[in-house]
Amino acid sequence: MGWLRVTADSMIATILRQAPADRRASIAAWRQLTDILAQRGNQLDTTDIRRAFHALAVLRRDVPEKVRRDCAVAVARHGRFAPLVAFYANDVPAVSATMLRRARLAEADWLAMLPTTAATARSILAGRSDLPVSVRRALDSLGAGSVALPQPALAAEAPAAAAVDEAPASQISELVRRIDKYQSSRSKPPPARPRTSFLFETGPDGVIRWVDGITRGAAIGLSIAESALGGEPGADGAAVGAFRQRAEIVNARMILEGSAADAGEWRFSALPWFDPATGQFRGYRGTARRPQRNELPYGRPESSDSGDSIRQLIHELRSPLNAISGFAQIISGQMFGPVSGAYRKMADSIIADAAAVQDIIDDLEVAARSTGTVEARPSDEIADLATVMAQIEGDLAPLLADQRIDLSISRVGGPFLAHADDANSRRMVGRLLTALVDICEAGTTLVGQLVAEAGPDDMLQLRIVRPAAIRFASAADLLDPGFSPEGEAPGAAILSLGFSLRLVDSLARGAGGRLDIGHNALTLYLPSANPRADTELGAQHGE
Repeated sequence: MGWLRVTADSMIATILRQAPADRRASIAAWRQLTDILAQRGNQLDTTDIRRAFHALAVLRRDVPEKVRRDCAVAVARHGRFAPLVAFYANDVPAVSATMLRRARLAEADWLAMLPTTAATARSILAGRSDLPVSVRRALDSLGAGSVALPQPALAAEAPAAAAVDEAPASQISELVRRIDKYQSSRSKPPPARPRTSFLFETGPDGVIRWVDGITRGAAIGLSIAESALGGEPGADGAAVGAFRQRAEIVNARMILEGSAADAGEWRFSALPWFDPATGQFRGYRGTARRPQRNELPYGRPESSDSGDSIRQLIHELRSPLNAISGFAQIISGQMFGPVSGAYRKMADSIIADAAAVQDIIDDLEVAARSTGTVEARPSDEIADLATVMAQIEGDLAPLLADQRIDLSISRVGGPFLAHADDANSRRMVGRLLTALVDICEAGTTLVGQLVAEAGPDDMLQLRIVRPAAIRFASAADLLDPGFSPEGEAPGAAILSLGFSLRLVDSLARGAGGRLDIGHNALTLYLPSANPRADTELGAQHGE
């Protein structure tokens, strides 16, 4: 085993000698150190272990939370190094939960680790049903079930700093909901009768921190200060508006996930409460109930199509966006009188931004219409993809110049006529190229081919070589709306790479084509409208 120790020691020394030059290098170092500690931590020298953990602590601020969560998923099940589990357990709640709900340690390692964990981490472990009896007994003795989730009577007296660890509501919500799902998937109890009411309390940030009457994981971590969109768990806009005004909330809507007894739609009312001594706002206390039949839209199933929610959101976005753009055009055009150059420049910028957001809304609307089974219907219209490509290359010129990227799309064969309408062709090709440009490194070239070849499926092909950032990503990763090479949505792209590729594939299939994700390239296929070679040959013989 000595050679393993030497190899791992040398790898750690090599990593630590190279100071990360940028965030990408920091992410690579984080992943390498995590993997070494997970697989060989028990064989390393104490000094190297200490140096590795010190490096991880320094790197953490430069490594996106999504990357840290992904690393936790990758090492939790096969890693047996308790110090690494403890290190991840003391990260933000979303990362801590990802590690602690999957980690597999020996009984002695759990018992040694527990005193080093925070109250939130112990609360996560308290929700697991597969831990040894001695570990559960230790959790009970440490108060894991109550320390991180104070009761209302205690919360009123405790200072704000003693409450749940501060973290974005989305992190806490993901943490508790997924733990609850994990537990329900491990043991399948008999179906429970739906619960009809519960009590809850939030902190000053609007995050629910205490409930009584339902499973804690169904509601704790949700926020009434942020509206939930697209059928996601959370509160509606009415509750958010009242929260901002510190006003009474009456019969607001809330969606919960979890077991059959807890999940679904609720109506809740709540009152703000304040510290009697200082008058400081401390949160909301309220009650929730199941909606009455007359409060639900007639004929709507309990689990409504998320596409309907997206379409409703799009409808609600268009009006204010048009108003903003309209007022900016009034200022830019000086319709109400002279305006300074600085204000006109600002108005022009707003008009351009509004147009960009309008394009995104259009993409969302197309995606909402495309949900479900797509029936392939080649268009009666014919688009010249060579012309479409030339237009898009011109549109992308400012973005390419700004990001110092070259676009090289060669033409093979021709003509390039496709059975597709012009608008959808521009949307497919434009969205595909923009999404890939966004993940290219500065100073590189995005290479591709537009191909018109006679073949068995008679398809035009737009092949784009994978950029280096996604060279080894799987097709499943690339189609995941939450995926990006650095673990978070690329800064230049408002819509994620996964969303864009799904949109392109959906539009292509609607036109009788498809988007293929190959090992080396992404290929957009569209039905060819070029005259077939055999048809032309037959016509010549007939003459």
